Amino acid sequence: MRKIIPLFGCSLLLALVVPAQSVPSMVGPGKAIDPYHYQIVKNAEFSKASVSSAHPLASMVGAAMMKKGGNAFDAAIATQLTLAVVYPGAGNIGGGGFLLARKSSGELIGIDYREAAPEKAGRDMYLDKNGNVQQGLSMAGHLASGVPGTIAGLFATMPYAKLPFAQLIQPAIDIAEKGFVITEREASSLNGTRESFLKYSTRPTAFVKETKWKAGDTLIQKEMAATLKRIQKNGAMGFYEGETAKLIVEEMQRGNGIISLDDLKNYTAKLRTPLEFEYRGHQVISFAPPSSGGLLIAQMLKMIEKYPVGSYGFQTPKSVQLMVEAERRAYADRAEFMGDPDFFKVPVKTLMSDAYVQQRMADYNPDKAGSSKEVKAGTIKESEETTHLSIMDAEGNMVSVTTTLNGGYGSRTVVGGAGFLLNNEMDDFSVKPGVPNMYGAVGGEANAIAPGKRMLSSMTPSLLLKNKKPYVVVGTPGGTTIPTSVYQAIVNIVDFNMNANDAVNQPKFHHQWLPDEVAVEKDFNPETKKMLQAMGYKITERAAIGRTEAIRVLPNGKRETVADKRGDDSVAGF
Repeated sequence: MRKIIPLFGCSLLLALVVPAQSVPSMVGPGKAIDPYHYQIVKNAEFSKASVSSAHPLASMVGAAMMKKGGNAFDAAIATQLTLAVVYPGAGNIGGGGFLLARKSSGELIGIDYREAAPEKAGRDMYLDKNGNVQQGLSMAGHLASGVPGTIAGLFATMPYAKLPFAQLIQPAIDIAEKGFVITEREASSLNGTRESFLKYSTRPTAFVKETKWKAGDTLIQKEMAATLKRIQKNGAMGFYEGETAKLIVEEMQRGNGIISLDDLKNYTAKLRTPLEFEYRGHQVISFAPPSSGGLLIAQMLKMIEKYPVGSYGFQTPKSVQLMVEAERRAYADRAEFMGDPDFFKVPVKTLMSDAYVQQRMADYNPDKAGSSKEVKAGTIKESEETTHLSIMDAEGNMVSVTTTLNGGYGSRTVVGGAGFLLNNEMDDFSVKPGVPNMYGAVGGEANAIAPGKRMLSSMTPSLLLKNKKPYVVVGTPGGTTIPTSVYQAIVNIVDFNMNANDAVNQPKFHHQWLPDEVAVEKDFNPETKKMLQAMGYKITERAAIGRTEAIRVLPNGKRETVADKRGDDSVAGF
């Protein structure tokens, strides 16, 4: 089931309840949010409200909104807007995402604000006259961008919030306008992307300066602040119409892009019915298509449920091999059966059914490596720079949001005069059946490009209930590694009885059917690695997998709130 959410109407009125000039600032030296002096906090217990996100300032803003009387939805809106300013590699207003929530009443909410293909898009738009993929066109530059959905998603969230939108966006405006001190990691990232900013942006940007960025420098984004002010004043129309829309289209025209004024005006966020299933006595809630993530973790968890995984031991050859083979089979199904449900009938019930899942594991051999040449999609008759935030409030509302530009800094195209980056989500379509995207994922007809269609996503915002009560909020960035990271976090907590800190920070592994290899982080158990290789697995070491944010409710009611060690991620709360 889906429901289209109007961009305007009540959401716009909510945005204008409090005039911008009457919103007191919480940003500045000596105030709740000091953008020049802040600390990264990796792990803390809070009794009332918790936020974990990719940047300390964003988490602090979310917590501050709840302290001022807002709920988890207010915090989710304010945190996302702040991430767009302080974490430009993935935080965004030029991208899209999914919000998954469970209200304290038990109501489940799924808001899909995934980007959509422009009306001028076509299935062969990245192929040359001989039918070969023109490398790079779907990954960088103006033609790589889908129609942004984030702002529509934030306004679709407003009916569940308590505070006026003008108040929720003010910290992001202040930080963009006055600047914030960047970390060493952020400086290195901006320096490493400098040439791409110059190549793919047609106007000067705040992200490029004459000398190299260094830790302690202040990043000021005046054009972004002006864009946010237009949204504060005019609601969603401040982005999808008027001056900002004009600037987006002018940028498209300068770089041979295809997003039009009509594409922007016609974009809508949609309500999706969340997926629900049981795993070892826990209720798992995750996102439905066009996310592949919810289906993937449902399949993977169900495939291993009949095995006593906990008794195998954490990351022993036996437990890892079982989990890898579940990953292999689920990702084979992803390539064949998953796409935008508005364009392709995704066989959700069958893919999640116990009978189908057990049939998929019928050829599992615990003594040797499987083969992706032999493991195909089942028979049915009927994306890396993302960012995640996990939030829980005093009322027990749980919100899990994953949002993205796709690759780091998206298309590397900054909208001239508007100061924000556009996504490169068109690469998440199957540019050509059988040809892998930037994450190596292979797709087919289900995920072919079509005007207005939403590209398949790996984003997997998820929730767990224990004894029908809130237990875990979890999610991560990481392209196609997102579902396997969430899957492993759940298994770590449920099967291996880990606390949230260990569940998030232990080494990860990943298999996605093709290429037929197991990727492991560098600190992965060397003995397990050797034994898997002896069984016939190809093992490749890689850099960090994901940046998981998690909240776990403890028996005493406190919330163990964890930010991943792999980045500048940080928690806040009270």
